[in-house]
This record gives sequence, C-alpha cells and structure tokens, in this order.
Amino acid sequence: MKDYLLHIIDFIQKKRWLAHVFFWISIYILLVLGFDSDYKYSTDGLFHQLIKMSVKIIAAYLFIYYQVPKLLYKKKYLLFITSGIIFSYVFCVIERLLVVHVIEALLRKGTFEQEPVLEILTDIEKLHSTYLLSLYFPTLMFFILKLVKEKFVEVNQIEELKRKKSLAELNFLKAQIHPHFLFNTLNNIYVLSLQKSEKAPETVLKLSQILDYMLYRCNDKHVTIEKELELVENYIHLEQLRYGDRLEIKLEKNIDNLQTKIAPLILISIIENAFKHGVGEIINKTEIRIDIKEQESVLDFSVFNTKAKILQKDKTRYREGIGQKNIEKQLKLIYPDKYQFQIYEEEMSYLLKLKINLN
Repeated sequence: MKDYLLHIIDFIQKKRWLAHVFFWISIYILLVLGFDSDYKYSTDGLFHQLIKMSVKIIAAYLFIYYQVPKLLYKKKYLLFITSGIIFSYVFCVIERLLVVHVIEALLRKGTFEQEPVLEILTDIEKLHSTYLLSLYFPTLMFFILKLVKEKFVEVNQIEELKRKKSLAELNFLKAQIHPHFLFNTLNNIYVLSLQKSEKAPETVLKLSQILDYMLYRCNDKHVTIEKELELVENYIHLEQLRYGDRLEIKLEKNIDNLQTKIAPLILISIIENAFKHGVGEIINKTEIRIDIKEQESVLDFSVFNTKAKILQKDKTRYREGIGQKNIEKQLKLIYPDKYQFQIYEEEMSYLLKLKINLN
C-alpha cells in the first residue's frame, strides 16, 4: 500500500499540472452534484459552478502558495490571521457579486430585484453563512492533500537518506577488507618467491580469482552462498600454500540450498581474522576449524582457531580496527535484529559463532 502511494506521489510530482487539473475537475463535479448549487441536476448548475470556480481557484492558490508558506510557516501569525480575514471577505464579496449580477441575471426568469452592491458589501452575516464554507471547501481539500503528499515525500526522503548512509558505510567497511586480502596475499607471494617455490604461480592464480570476485562480482547487496564458499575455499587454499605443515585446517560444509542469498565478504572477513590472529601469531603448529551450515535460510557459522599465549607486538597496528568491530558493523547494517554474534576466548583458543536469519 505504501509503495502504491509513493508511486502515485511520484507521478504527481512529475505531472503536477495534470494532477491540478484532475483535482479541480473532481471538485467541480462534486459541486455540480449538489454540494453547493442552487441549480441542482440541471445544465444551469454547470454554468453556475463554472462561473464561481474561478474565485475558488484563486482563493485556494493564494492560501496554499502564499498565506501558508510566506506567513504561517514563517511565524507571522498576526499577518496570517489578518490576511485570512481580509481575503476571505473579499472573495466572498466577489462570489456574491458574480451570483447576483452575473449568474442570476443570465439564468433567472422573469423580473426580480437585485441586491445593490452596498448591501452585498455590508451584509457580513450572509456572506459568512452562505459563501464562506463553499468558497474554502476546495482550499481545505487542496491543503489536506498537499500535507499528505509532503509527509509521504519527507518520509521517503528520510528513508532514502538512511539507505544511502547505510550503503556508504557498508562500502567503506568493504573497502577496508579488500586491501587486507591484497596485503596478506602479496606477502605470501613475496615469501614464496624468495623461497623460489613452485607454489608461487598457483598463488598468483588464486589471488587473481579472489580479486576478480571481490572487485567485480560482489558489488550487489547479496550473493549466493555458493559464490561465497568458492571465495572461502580459494582463500583457505591460498593460506595453506603459505603455511604448509604448520597449518592444520578443517572445513565442514552442510548447505541445503547453495542459491540462498547472503551479504558478501562477512564470512571471509571472519576467516581472515582466524588466520591473522591464529597462524600469524604462532610459531609452531596451529589449528583452524570452520563449520558452515545453512538450513531453511538460517546460517550457522563457527570458526575456531588456536592462538599464542603471549601476543606478538603489532608495530604496524595491522590488527587494529579491521576485525571484529568491522564485522559487527556490517551485521548491524545488513541484518539488524536478525543475527547472533558470540565470541568465546580462552588462553590458547578463540571461537566465534555467528547465526543469521537470511530471509
């Protein structure tokens, strides 16, 4: 329903003149059908309302586009009230003059006595009781519709700004991940090249596949779990090339539907942290266990890694600001109130569990 109204409002904004024409035709039909007519259900009623419509249109546009924005909204309350009283009197007089000296002169049969202009000007009670409501009925309807439209536009603009802000923040967080992959992998290639290892070409190939995915294939808000798993496997393979026998890694997958959609790069950033804080800090053999399950669009993901009892000094501050905080910010932006994020840290191990409702 809301989307339908937004489509209507968007059309009105693009075709304002058409919306105004439709509004005044609708008002004209209502008045002709008997809301304000001394000539109900007759061709005379068409002419009667057509003559009076010009005054109603001027009164409405003056109120909507001058009195309200220039006086009321700018808190010139005395001027707003004064102008309202003066203009309502002037328009009621004009409409009464049109009825008595134009419409009745053309439509009434036989001889009749017309009210003199002075009497029309001084008969405030009749002007108020007979003409004020019918004169400002279209203005009231116009004003209500305009307020409704402005409110919907305002709400839509606020939601759009929030969406753009979230998207900008998310892109910034993703941009933090990309250089980390590149930094890690280039360092791998550098080490392998120094060793003149035959694994260096394979490492370059895996890096190109990872960068191709990250730069060109994960720009959408969501990707399939299948694509994310390919990225995870490439990254794990790349790290295994680097660490060799030092690394014992186990990856378990149990996915009901490989086409289930998930936000890109969240899983890989968690796995990257496991390598960074686990293998990178331990001289001897280390262990990483990754468990990825998906059932009925609910993801259960856990990563376990051993870690050094005493952390090495981080002179480059490489480990700061990119890991856990980054991941949690992404989750809050993409899956608000749809995820559980838990960390269990012990002296020699680190376990992260993540559960997400992907619907």
